[in-house]
Amino acid sequence: MRESVWKRVRVEGQSVKSVAASAGIDMRRVAAVVRLKEIEKQWIAEGKPLAHAYSDAVQSMIRTHKISAEQRGEPFENINEIHTHAYTKQQLFVPVSESRQFTREDAARAFHRKMLSADKRMPIPELIQVEKELLSDDADYETTLRNFHKKASAEQDALAKADREAAVADEARTKRVDTDRFEFRIRDINADNVGPKGRSPHAVGWRYGVPFDDRKRGQVKIPTKVG
Repeated sequence: MRESVWKRVRVEGQSVKSVAASAGIDMRRVAAVVRLKEIEKQWIAEGKPLAHAYSDAVQSMIRTHKISAEQRGEPFENINEIHTHAYTKQQLFVPVSESRQFTREDAARAFHRKMLSADKRMPIPELIQVEKELLSDDADYETTLRNFHKKASAEQDALAKADREAAVADEARTKRVDTDRFEFRIRDINADNVGPKGRSPHAVGWRYGVPFDDRKRGQVKIPTKVG
């Protein structure tokens, strides 16, 4: 299963979201598998010995997932599971008209005005639209899945492009000075860019020079808004 996940992501160029949805594996696990397989193949290419005995011992104690004809299509885990938000643990009584359709968006706003609905908080929200299209009469299964994979690939390509552009811009702002022992990285910093409260994370000395308020009396230490 790990070899198949690595091949689909690195060789076939499928997006992590597409592989997670089709294989029934969490996106974080897919990314971890790809990273570990890359290290494994790098070690094999360099001739480094692999800890097969340790790997076999660990796999004998944890849950594994293998590809076979009868297991194909069965999910390994719940890929769209969301954590129970603290705001949803309270009991509410919201009067609603009988003619009104009370949706998940309405339920989220009832708990908090800035809270996102479950449809938007799940890891792969596009699967909801896929199910809606499949429930319609004129939907085609292959076309619907093809559109989903195309959107997921476009989204991943856009994120990768943004990361590359950010890395290039960050490198352009950095001046490197190599010495015998160290490499100094110098950047221009605006000392006045401290934010409205003087605690901007991009300000000079924010990490060491400004103390936190978490141990002061009278300070609100519980979340006051939904992130």
